Amino acid sequence: MAQLSRHPVAPPHRAPEREATSHLALRAYATFVLFSALAYSWWYNLLGAIGAGLLLGSTLLATLAIWVPQLARRRGARAYPWRRLPWVALGYVALALVSLAWSDWHTATLLTWTTLAGVTLHGLFLADMLTWGEIIRGLEVALRWVLGLSVLFEAWVALIVGHPLLPNFFPVDGPPDAHWYWVRGNLFDALLVGPRIQGIVGNSNLLGMLCVIALIIFAVRLRTGIVERASGERIAMRTFWIVIAAWLLFRAGSATSFIAGAVVCGVLLVALIMRQQTTPGGRTRVYALFTGVGLAGVAIVWLMWDHVLELLGRGGGFTGRDEIWRTVVERAATQPVFGHGFSSPWVPWDPAFDGWIVDHDISVFQAHNMWIDVFLQLGAVGVVVMATVYGSAVWRAWFFAVDRPKWDAHDDHPFSPLTLAPLLVIWALLTQGLTESNPIMLWGWLLLVMFVSKMKVRPVLTHPDVDAEIGSRRRTRGVPRTAVPAVLPED
Repeated sequence: MAQLSRHPVAPPHRAPEREATSHLALRAYATFVLFSALAYSWWYNLLGAIGAGLLLGSTLLATLAIWVPQLARRRGARAYPWRRLPWVALGYVALALVSLAWSDWHTATLLTWTTLAGVTLHGLFLADMLTWGEIIRGLEVALRWVLGLSVLFEAWVALIVGHPLLPNFFPVDGPPDAHWYWVRGNLFDALLVGPRIQGIVGNSNLLGMLCVIALIIFAVRLRTGIVERASGERIAMRTFWIVIAAWLLFRAGSATSFIAGAVVCGVLLVALIMRQQTTPGGRTRVYALFTGVGLAGVAIVWLMWDHVLELLGRGGGFTGRDEIWRTVVERAATQPVFGHGFSSPWVPWDPAFDGWIVDHDISVFQAHNMWIDVFLQLGAVGVVVMATVYGSAVWRAWFFAVDRPKWDAHDDHPFSPLTLAPLLVIWALLTQGLTESNPIMLWGWLLLVMFVSKMKVRPVLTHPDVDAEIGSRRRTRGVPRTAVPAVLPED
């Protein structure tokens, strides 16, 4: 007969722990930092150079005010792992500062290095203060704001303003070059393929790349929700934002973004196939197969380059970039070892850049190729350092994505969709770097530093739902539930 016992075997029920208000505020601030980095040109066009600079300085001071006391209070095992800092990336930042000694544009070097250092600090801060799930979720929310505001802003200009809008709301005095416009007001001129839109960032190529990054993050979050059996409302909402990102990608009409999206899909396919391999021989065969496919693809593109550009709707010179590259390389070749001095981006009002390369009556502020840009600024030494930075990032992100997570004696832990995000984002940045310089400055550099720093400090990603699933399987094998480690929620 069952009897009432005063010594139950199960612990008493209690409500789940709630996140502290301070941590909720931290996550909101982190999302604002990510949004400000991704939409930096929004702040520049809205507030002007001085206003955007004050905003950047304010966020930098706020980050220091939050982070420094946290670091000071940590002791023992909770102390910051200084040895796991992304030292190669920090070496590039140090080289950029040292270039002041030989820079041909000292003011530009000092100004842009301050921005680079601030962005680097934000990347380290986000990697240290947020979990993997919080980083991906913060990126998701920030990108939603960028894309959502882009649609609303384009609609406002098209329906309410009624004419193209110049940066800082300057009055339109005569018909300026179309490339000067912040927003052209042509959102409703076509449904899918038509006049290119620019969004709040004021640049079709930049908007297109943000859409590629958004598709990566949104798809990862959607897959995570499916694995975790999220509510139908959440699944529908994440699907909706994927559709919005894809639509804006087509409306932006950026050839670089289309190529980056294709590269990301290829890398994703290889990573998913690699995850299915259970033996070293299987992995070797996959490496050999896709290495051959990749080399063949590069050869085909090289031989049919003009046809590829025609398919993408671009001229044989890739919209004039070849002339820019030729001019920059000629100048860089005069100081090939250490370069002419750091400046990312080029400061257009500096005499060294003002009127040097002009496109559509606008002084160009980047080389439109990250490697040529680094070669101009820091020479062959800088190119080697940057190649090491991205090479080590790709290496670390690849094994973070394809190696099964292992934190104990068992090797059957499920893969997490979140581990694919760094790999795909880094490859998107590398592809963008062929025609743009964003991967070495501002939000591109922030994402790189943040992901590399987080992968070094937290090389294995765990999740409570995954652990619970594993624990359930192990109980059927006679393994006690306590064999599964307790981890903090990642989402």
